[in-house]
Formats: sequence, C-alpha cells, structure tokens
Amino acid sequence: MKSLCIEHAAVVTKDSILEGYGVYCRDGKIHSLVPPGGKKPFAPEVSVDAGGAYLFPGCIDLHIHGTYNKMVDTGKQDLEALCSILPRYGVTGFLPTVTPMPDPQDDLRLLRELAQAKSEGTQILGLFLEGYFLFLTGAIANLPKEHTLERVEALKHAAAPFPCVFAVSPELPGVEKLLPSMSERYPAFITHTKATVDQTKAAIQAGARHATHFYNVFPYPGDQEGGVRGCGAVEAIMADPRVTVDFILDGEHVHPVAVEMALACKGHDSVALITDANINAGMPPGRYRGIGNRDVDVAYDGAPARMVEIYHEGQTAGGLAGSGLTMDRVLRNAVKFLGIDLPLASRMLAGNPARILGLDDVKGQIAEGYDADFSLLDENLQVVSCWIAGEQKYHRK
Repeated sequence: MKSLCIEHAAVVTKDSILEGYGVYCRDGKIHSLVPPGGKKPFAPEVSVDAGGAYLFPGCIDLHIHGTYNKMVDTGKQDLEALCSILPRYGVTGFLPTVTPMPDPQDDLRLLRELAQAKSEGTQILGLFLEGYFLFLTGAIANLPKEHTLERVEALKHAAAPFPCVFAVSPELPGVEKLLPSMSERYPAFITHTKATVDQTKAAIQAGARHATHFYNVFPYPGDQEGGVRGCGAVEAIMADPRVTVDFILDGEHVHPVAVEMALACKGHDSVALITDANINAGMPPGRYRGIGNRDVDVAYDGAPARMVEIYHEGQTAGGLAGSGLTMDRVLRNAVKFLGIDLPLASRMLAGNPARILGLDDVKGQIAEGYDADFSLLDENLQVVSCWIAGEQKYHRK
C-alpha cells in the first residue's frame, strides 16, 4: 500500500471547507491535513493535484438492494460486482440489502453464499436483512412467518463473518424479545410499520435505534376523532433523541420538508440519506426486474422504480419499489432540495451513517487517524476519483 497525498484540495469537513489543503495518507489511514504552505510530513509515493476540486468524505449507503443491473439477492457474483461499481458514485462502504426468498431454507443458503463475497472496491460493512421481521410488506414479497430467536441466530450464523442489521416492525408480536440479539453489533432498523406509540417505544428501548426510509411505509394511524391528530411510530421516533433516521431524497419518496423537519427536531448529527436503490439505479429509463423478482418501470434518469403488475395487499400498479438513486445524485439532490452546504451534506452521507453503525471513530470524516476513504468531486459535484483505504478504486476517463 503506497503512501498518498491529495494536494491543493478543497477539503470538506463536517464543519467547513479547507481550501488548498494537502491530505497525507499512509497505511490506509489519513496521517495529516496540511494547510497551504505548511510543512510536508513525508514524501508521498503517489501525489495527486486536486486543482482546487472538492475532496469529500467517502459515502456510506445504509440501504441498497442493487445498482447498474446488479442485485444483492442474485448472489455472490452480483454482490462482488456491486463492490466494484459503487466507487464510481463515491461510495466507500455499504450495507448490501437482502430480502427473503420464497423458501425460508433458501434464505440461509443465500446468506452463506453472500458471506463468501470478497470486495475489490467498496467495503461491505454488514448485511441488511429487510423483510424477515416485518409486519407490512411494502414492495417486499415473501415475508416469512417464523419470528423466533432461533431464526435470528440462524440468520446471523449464516451471514458470518458479516454482522447483520435487522429491519423490524415494532408491532410484530414478540419482537421486543428478539431485539437484544438482533442489536448486539448494530442497531436494528425500524421500518414498514403502523405501530402504536407504546409498541414503538418498547422496540426502541429493546435496541431498535434507527428508522430507515423514514416516512415511507410508515402509514398515518388516522385521526382519533375530529380535529385530534393521531400519533404512532413516526411521532415516537421523532420524539426520542436516541433514534436516528434516514430518508430517500429523490423528490418522490418523501417531500424535502420532512427531511428539514427531522434536521430541526433531531439535529444535524442524527439524519442520514440513503439510496434504497433498486436494480435500475445508474441505468437508463425502461423496464427492469428488481426487488422480489418483480417487473418495475422507470420513467427518467434517477427515477424511482414503480411496480408494473397489481401487487398484494390491495396495492396497484405504479407503487414505489425502491429508488433509482446513486449516492452522488443524493448529494446533488441534498444541495438542491434542502439548500444545505457541503459540510452538512458530508454529515448526512458519510459522518452520520458511520455514527449510526458505531464506526464514527474511523469512518465518515476526512480527519487525522480516519480511514483514507474519500472522493474528488468537480464543480458540478460529479465524482472524478474515489479512494478506499488510500487506494484509488475509480477514476473518470
């Protein structure tokens, strides 16, 4: 592993932009940040002149099913391909998202296969199991009926050495008894829920400390009576400072004002952005076969996937089924839709996801001692180059 310096960069930190700095890296870590005219700590083996371009922390995608015609559910080969594809979008770490198979025994087989994956690019930080312990389906098919501690342990064992993140609906009977095992390494993610306030509070207390694709498949419980607004999972999550949230910011999954409200209520360190990307992300408009092996239509570049056939539980054609986002597009949307600056955007795409996973002492920032994970962005916030552990994994031709 060669030592590296990115010279003359506009370094995006969580609080500011450091113009003209040099970022020196050794052994896959950031050694030092040197201001213009400062003393060089060592002579790097590789030196890159950023020419004043932005150096942005490596993005961490907490929720992604597929991209560029590849799907995690397809198996090890597609997962390894995703690891090689994602650096072009500035992603240095991710949680590949797995959904249930029609046969529960196939779930264990798939996890054992995915556990053998080796990354040549973006780091696999764990496997996100979405659908195994949910009450509402959304776009996910084949929801299993076995919700036991034995099943939790079997899934964890099959996924090893990767840790698991479990998606949970707080109203699932007995889920609070499973959450201590589910949340040993990472917090469980609340989603696909119409839980009451009390059910949600019980799940939070037991270890469900994050909510994913917040507002999507979090149905409003309805008015208690005329003029009395009902409260449920959304309000319980917003009211608890221990719970972080993430959003799909594509302009269709959620109104930007919902993200602004979360930032105002929870602060700048507790809100993240994800892709929840389906197979169509990074691909042109058209028809694809994505999550749950179902056909989806995509109307424009970056558009969400929408279901083609009439779906279960009364849903009709056209329902949302994941996004067409890539993380570089998420960054541009954040600046455009929310009017935020790059330091805050870096928290929402890098620092906060690292914090949610408890990795914020080594990932999510361009700072001394942190992993040398970052991307060079041009003036349009397009990725020029991406480094992971100090090694260049993508460069735009």
